[in-house]
Amino acid sequence: MAGRIVRSKTAERVTELLGSREGRKHLSQYGWVEGMPVVMSESQEALEDVMALVSVHGRAVLVAMLDPRSADPLFLHVSAPNPALSIVNNVAQGTSIGALFEAAEHEGMMTFRVKYWKYSAVAHLIPAYRATATEAQLSYRN
Repeated sequence: MAGRIVRSKTAERVTELLGSREGRKHLSQYGWVEGMPVVMSESQEALEDVMALVSVHGRAVLVAMLDPRSADPLFLHVSAPNPALSIVNNVAQGTSIGALFEAAEHEGMMTFRVKYWKYSAVAHLIPAYRATATEAQLSYRN
């Protein structure tokens, strides 16, 4: 179909969440701001590849992926690499973005670095959004 854009399931779910007042409110409680870049990923993607996309923006971003178990959208708030942070060892080559999500779930806020970054960055997992029964029923948009 001409003019049709192919979208991933992750992009569809993120758009749905950002399209609701409740979703935006939830994300803003954990550092999201209007206009913040969102990098779409899949759990098995190489962490270095995803962080290359993060680097393009030169600022804090949300990295989104679908939870492989529940298909709920998950978000990591990732800072830009920062010289004020302690420089930590590179994450092992071959590590997936899914592994970083899992580590952030267990550690809370974590400092990490990929091989082509001079400085470390900080990532924290944003808790999954769960609509209350009232929110689900009302389903506000915009």
